[in-house]
Amino acid sequence: MLRRISVVSLVIFIISTYIELQASLPFKHTEKGTFSIYFMDEKVGFEEYSWTESERGFELSVEGRMTKPLRLEIERMTIRLDKSFIPTYFYLKGTMSGVAQEISSVISEGQVQNRIKVSGQDQRSTIKIRRDAFLLPNPIFSAYLAITKKFRCMQGDPLDLSAYIIPQTEIPFSLLPHEEEACVLLMQLGASQIELRTNESGTLQSVYIPSQKLRVVLDQ
Repeated sequence: MLRRISVVSLVIFIISTYIELQASLPFKHTEKGTFSIYFMDEKVGFEEYSWTESERGFELSVEGRMTKPLRLEIERMTIRLDKSFIPTYFYLKGTMSGVAQEISSVISEGQVQNRIKVSGQDQRSTIKIRRDAFLLPNPIFSAYLAITKKFRCMQGDPLDLSAYIIPQTEIPFSLLPHEEEACVLLMQLGASQIELRTNESGTLQSVYIPSQKLRVVLDQ
């Protein structure tokens, strides 16, 4: 009888220890997917992304390539954001139109310190942007995930926001829900309207830019 009680007590101890250990582990959740890129209805590239949520915030990692309307090779792109979707770090290594480039940026309270390496030349710059500006490196479409993850299937009035086309310039844009589909967000960015289709969890389903004849679709 005592032996049976000892075995039961041991099992309870092991289970309790396991539960406590799991509770003490840092929270981390990763979503992965692949976007197919179409230009004038022709498939011209892809982007593989990984979106990770942790106790510290979010991290987006991207690899991919595109052949039209320009040649782009993304060896690695990383965007880090805090829990409020405020960007803190950016990194890009790849080639655009055959020219190798590497960009690293540290962002704090809207101040961006850029380091850009292009064709062997090292350039540095410091600029000021809106603290909550979204980082949208052109033409990397996975970066729109930060917008859909934050707003998801939004409702209500249009929002006045800002996009930093890193590392070039900052542009204001408006974001509003589609009149008939709440999970379709309409961005008015300069002269271009961008249609972002998402879902309840904020996963980006597609990007459509009519003026540039570009459509990006999440593979199912």
